[in-house]
Amino acid sequence: MKITLTSLSTKNLATLAQRIINSSQTGNYTIVENHPLLLSLIASYQNYDTVYAKLTYSGKGKEVATADKERDVAFSNMKAFLNGYRKLTSVANYQDAEALYKVFQTFGLDLDRLSYSAETAQLKKLIEELEKPENTQRLTNLALATAFTELKTKHTDFEVLFAQQAEANGDLRQIASASSTRKELEQVLRSYLNLITAMKDVPDWTKLYHDLNEIVKAAKNSSLSTNGTNEPTL
Repeated sequence: MKITLTSLSTKNLATLAQRIINSSQTGNYTIVENHPLLLSLIASYQNYDTVYAKLTYSGKGKEVATADKERDVAFSNMKAFLNGYRKLTSVANYQDAEALYKVFQTFGLDLDRLSYSAETAQLKKLIEELEKPENTQRLTNLALATAFTELKTKHTDFEVLFAQQAEANGDLRQIASASSTRKELEQVLRSYLNLITAMKDVPDWTKLYHDLNEIVKAAKNSSLSTNGTNEPTL
């Protein structure tokens, strides 16, 4: 039974371990049911499965990135409007656009290109400044009240998701290192398969060897067919 466990994807390694355990516990192989290596494999798999499940279901990266992009668009739209309107000196309230554009300049015209934390800090200050009575009136004069509300909403949505992501990451840090958990499972699984292979010519072990060998072959094929797919990394 030869297989390079390190080449298996996160999902395929979990599937292989689970199938090996299930086949060993069918009741047909009493010789291994309480074997220390099988019990160790079960414990390692359970730890690995816990980490794998958290990485699969609690990740917020894409949602946070989308929320950040949406607040960037809201910011850019207001900035572009003010920049264009302030240049039209023949239209009413162009001075309001000029004044508001200077507020944007104060906190950075490119703040949408900053890191999450830096952008959040600057955008918070910008919003606080725009909420001052004199600027609120300017926004009303330019019919930008709705656009400003959208900017605030998008910013709040981002902050909520970012906080949720931070909490999820904190939960993961309280678990054993994901990479070390995988390494431990690989080591125990390899030892167990080596044991079965070493005992394959002993009558009571032969059928177990052939059954597990078929599972290992299936894992190899799955690894080849799913190569290149995106999965949570352990």
